[in-house]
Amino acid sequence: MSVFMFWFIDALGSAFFARAVIGGALVAIVCGVVGTWVVIRGMAFFGEAIGHGMLPGVAVATLAGVPPVIGGALSAAIMSALIAALQRRGKLSYDTSIGLLFVAMLATGVIIVSGSGSFATDVTAVLFGDILAISWADIAVLAGACTAVIAITVARHRAFVALAFDRRLALTLGYRPHLTQGLLVGLVTLAVVASAQAVGTLLVVALLLGPAVAAQPWHPSIPGRIAIAAAVGIASVTVGLAISWAAGSAAGSTIAASAVAAAGLSHGCRLALARTRASSTPTTPLESTA
Repeated sequence: MSVFMFWFIDALGSAFFARAVIGGALVAIVCGVVGTWVVIRGMAFFGEAIGHGMLPGVAVATLAGVPPVIGGALSAAIMSALIAALQRRGKLSYDTSIGLLFVAMLATGVIIVSGSGSFATDVTAVLFGDILAISWADIAVLAGACTAVIAITVARHRAFVALAFDRRLALTLGYRPHLTQGLLVGLVTLAVVASAQAVGTLLVVALLLGPAVAAQPWHPSIPGRIAIAAAVGIASVTVGLAISWAAGSAAGSTIAASAVAAAGLSHGCRLALARTRASSTPTTPLESTA
């Protein structure tokens, strides 16, 4: 632990590393809040698809000389709208709509990328992340995204809960399920776009799911899980950056691996704790002879 702290404190002396920690923490909070609802609603495939769906926008934006994240955000928003349209008008299931557009958007992006080899570096940074390149302007944008996510989640908490457990009840209570679902889809899209620079669009699901899954066994309430998920996410970013700094590994991939490892470690500890409690529970004579 002392060696790890030495590496981390040494790294914090670099301005770009300090910015990476701050930006990564904001991303972790966004993903912790949104990821909890992704796990509850079973929207993991949607998050993965949105991440891949950013590729065409990134490619076109780079060709046009526009910041790739702007193109990726527009592409992700278009994909979200198309999924909703296919569900309503095409009478397709949720998974089928996502699957079709997932392949279509990814194929379109690959075709655009393969047609020009002049922007491989920009595309790679978006696909796999470049958290060490985060600027103070990026941090300001992330802070705004974090504030918006928290505000919407708090304001619509009851509506999200009602929709998650009983759609008809949500309608009866006047929560407008279509609007609530649209807001949730928008939050997932925002989280994916916000996380693109930290871990990349291909690995964003790790930050969405890992901390949320890690929090699941430790608190029965949704707000409690959100708080734990955000804390686990921040820890995953911190540990991932420190390991990356010491080992010279890719920062985004190391952060993603740390988030997934946190989920496995959490459930492993919970299982071990349950077994320890079960083995330490005294049995009555009747139970021992049964």
